[in-house]
Amino acid sequence: MIKHIVSFKITNNANKKENTLLLKDKLDNLKNKIPELLYLETGINISDRPAAFDLLLVTHFNSPEDLEAYRIHPLHQELVGFLNQIKEDIVVVDYEI
Repeated sequence: MIKHIVSFKITNNANKKENTLLLKDKLDNLKNKIPELLYLETGINISDRPAAFDLLLVTHFNSPEDLEAYRIHPLHQELVGFLNQIKEDIVVVDYEI
């Protein structure tokens, strides 16, 4: 099984809180819509440390191929289009569990 974790830092502007909530909603809405996606959890950061990121995504897949199918899925690609408009930085970690 593959665990895919992504941390998002949202651009710090007047819409930061709104964009963070909207991204969380868009991610949560992927549940049960992409067959390869076995588990999805999101969380908004509560820390005010400067190094902290704003939102975390944790997902599970059966295989690297399933992770790739998720990555190229049209619903995920639509979300990436939105993300590219609001992100400052992203960190990704994929590993076997």
